[in-house]
Amino acid sequence: SEAVRGKGAILLNRDGETFMKRYHPMGDLAPRDVVARAIDSEMKKRGEAHVWLDVTHLPSSQIRESFPSIYEKCKELGIDITTDRIPVVPVAHFLCGGVASDLEGRTTISNLSAAGETACTGVHGGNRLASNSLLECLVFSNRIAGRISKESPKFTKAHDEIPSWNKEGMVNTEEWVLISHDLNEIKNTMSNYVGIVRSNLRLERAKRRMDLIYDEVKDYYNRTVITNPLIELRNLVIVGELIIRSALARKESRGLHFSTDYPENRNPSRIDTEIRNEKVLL
Repeated sequence: SEAVRGKGAILLNRDGETFMKRYHPMGDLAPRDVVARAIDSEMKKRGEAHVWLDVTHLPSSQIRESFPSIYEKCKELGIDITTDRIPVVPVAHFLCGGVASDLEGRTTISNLSAAGETACTGVHGGNRLASNSLLECLVFSNRIAGRISKESPKFTKAHDEIPSWNKEGMVNTEEWVLISHDLNEIKNTMSNYVGIVRSNLRLERAKRRMDLIYDEVKDYYNRTVITNPLIELRNLVIVGELIIRSALARKESRGLHFSTDYPENRNPSRIDTEIRNEKVLL
């Protein structure tokens, strides 16, 4: 929908009114963090489940040619975007942060490289521009591959014999409902309290809930046979807790991080939030 908005789509509330000019001089072409907060505000003020994205004023041939994926997806749902408005809500779909790496993809761990959404190179700042994530992946993966080919021209054969994992003392439980419950609770906690608009009160509440989930998952992880869903759950709770702690440490609003307690950018220059050995550093 970002690409659609960039081509001239208009955001409307349920009464068919445009509203973006009330939030930013650029209106519907405002930065995505502003647009996300504006939509969130309109939904909360009016009790709406979504707002509308309207492209019906554009030629139908241009719509089908420029947005084939969105056109087909909406068509599957019974929406013809050449004549109907598209229901939209803001959701989290990119992490502006990650493992600290340089412009060649190196991390602080020897022989470990990072690229794409996993890495934090700083190229996006606090607010990624639309469609730049794919370009980032291509550029940095190419740099990493080129560097590795120069630094390590010869590759040794991998060890074929990997010792079996010792399952002694582990429980092969069927209590997968615990994993799905914790997963849903993480999603709801992060969405409700660490989402588009943040506050110290919301973040502290999120931290208390995530601390409880973290202890549960840690205990479950240490005594249960490892599975992909369990590993994903463990990773999610760790990343979620890191995001919450980083947000609490930043006493300002910047880019996608907006706090009602600190609504303005207070620092004159960019200051990164780094976490090293569980310590949050600014």
